[in-house]
Amino acid sequence: MKTIFKTLFFSLLTLIVISCSEPAEKSLTIALSKGYPVDSYQNYYQWIASGDSTAQVIEMYNRTLDEALTELANCEALIVTGGADIYPGEYGKETDTARCGQFDFKRDTLEFALIKKALELGIPIFGICRGEQILNIAMGGSLIIDIPTDHDTTVKHRIVDWRNCFHDVIVEPSTKLAWASNVGSGSVTSNHHQAIDQLADVFKVSARANDGIIEAIEWKNPEEKSFLMAVQWHPERMSKDNPLSWNLLELLLYEAHRYQEKNLD
Repeated sequence: MKTIFKTLFFSLLTLIVISCSEPAEKSLTIALSKGYPVDSYQNYYQWIASGDSTAQVIEMYNRTLDEALTELANCEALIVTGGADIYPGEYGKETDTARCGQFDFKRDTLEFALIKKALELGIPIFGICRGEQILNIAMGGSLIIDIPTDHDTTVKHRIVDWRNCFHDVIVEPSTKLAWASNVGSGSVTSNHHQAIDQLADVFKVSARANDGIIEAIEWKNPEEKSFLMAVQWHPERMSKDNPLSWNLLELLLYEAHRYQEKNLD
């Protein structure tokens, strides 16, 4: 699949640029819902650049809501990234805040609005870690408040040395994730204490950890819907030869290019 995507990209002179000021140029624009300014966020930029060295990134977090929505209208993809816990009042568990970490209400509001707008416009969406969680909440699902206390497991989903937190996932057959990655299982890196509890009705599970924790989701019925995929792991931290990282990036860029071509017609 990697070769197929590269052929499509080069033959169509695909660029992935996050500079929305010149929409007439054939350059893809990817919005990044970055939150806290920690060094790990550089991984997102490097990951995108590994798929296209011309890629630039628009960070939405430091914009006003109106500015972010205006920018998004000129983008070809939205990546909803990892970060702080989502306020549990958003999914009916507001009485259980004590077991959560810090909240970022501004970010919650921003990302719910960006997701809604992206879906309205048909912009491809890719969720990572918290991104998977907030997509599930946005569509009516809920979260496990704290995996260590709420879910019996020996799988380490979070450790102090977060750069070396690896575990296996099992990919569900007959899913877009299975098609894109071309694997039935693999090792991924993640760092989280929450995960999907009640899955939103519009989604289906495309991967799980060995303890049953949902690790990836996609549309249950993708017909007539824009591209959406989300994973609990961090593909931007994984090696380029891992199909659960690189193949997903290529798929996202391909879908972003398709969206661009549709809107340039």
